[in-house]
Amino acid sequence: MRNLDLDLLRTLVAIADRGTFGAAAEHLHRTQSAVTQQMQRLEEQVALPLFERQGRGKQLTRHGNKLVEYARQLLGLNDEALRVLREGDLTGSLRIGAPHDVADTILPPLLSHIARASPALRLEIHVGRSPFLMESLRRGEIDLTVSTREDASLDGLVLRTSPTIWVCAADFAYEAGSPVPLILADEPSLFRRLALEALKEAGVPWRSAYLAPSLIGIKAAIRAGLGITARSIDLLGADMRVLGDKDGLPRLPDVTYYLWARPNAANPVARQVFSMLKTTLQRGLAA
Repeated sequence: MRNLDLDLLRTLVAIADRGTFGAAAEHLHRTQSAVTQQMQRLEEQVALPLFERQGRGKQLTRHGNKLVEYARQLLGLNDEALRVLREGDLTGSLRIGAPHDVADTILPPLLSHIARASPALRLEIHVGRSPFLMESLRRGEIDLTVSTREDASLDGLVLRTSPTIWVCAADFAYEAGSPVPLILADEPSLFRRLALEALKEAGVPWRSAYLAPSLIGIKAAIRAGLGITARSIDLLGADMRVLGDKDGLPRLPDVTYYLWARPNAANPVARQVFSMLKTTLQRGLAA
């Protein structure tokens, strides 16, 4: 079986990211003709057309887009391996936080990236509410945190954008048009704000059915059939269902989860890990 040339794949990704052969050539400090020749060689390697003409330019074919996805992963592993070999294993400890609702979804692959790159690093996991994790980060009590909050004073990396949905128990009976029995988190809460703003804008009446200080309490209230809540799709379980337009409920905006770090972090490990994740994960996210 043939081996893909990583140098050719790096050029392919540069074209995908910058949109044209000319822009990719400038980024790679090569001539446009050299970039064109590289892509011809790559098409020969895979025996498939990777580009098709569109007007005066070229765009990726279906095969080309699929190869870009694999190229990002291969380049990420290549660069990570070289970095680890060059810098050696990081030692010490890293304190990382995550909200309860993504502790089972976003956090595990994040930890896997860190552990694979730095197996000697000791990880301390802090799971809590997003606004309080951000406060802990600013005070230096943790080194990195996943959060839906935004802060221009911090270094951030987009991890994922998730739909926000109306959730209730699978057997919960809701009459469209009646005041929405809301299960709410106490302040501060992004999802509380999104729910109330959406209902107000749509002119949908509501009542407070349950107030909880934690996600554990919100889940318990949902499963007990006490009402409806607005939350990231990450919360959805097999014993729950989604409500929407047909139930008379307004659509909710998506939420973005970030990884945040302090730019002046005293812990050098935090700076190195954040830099590694930024390089590795951004390739995957752009795929």
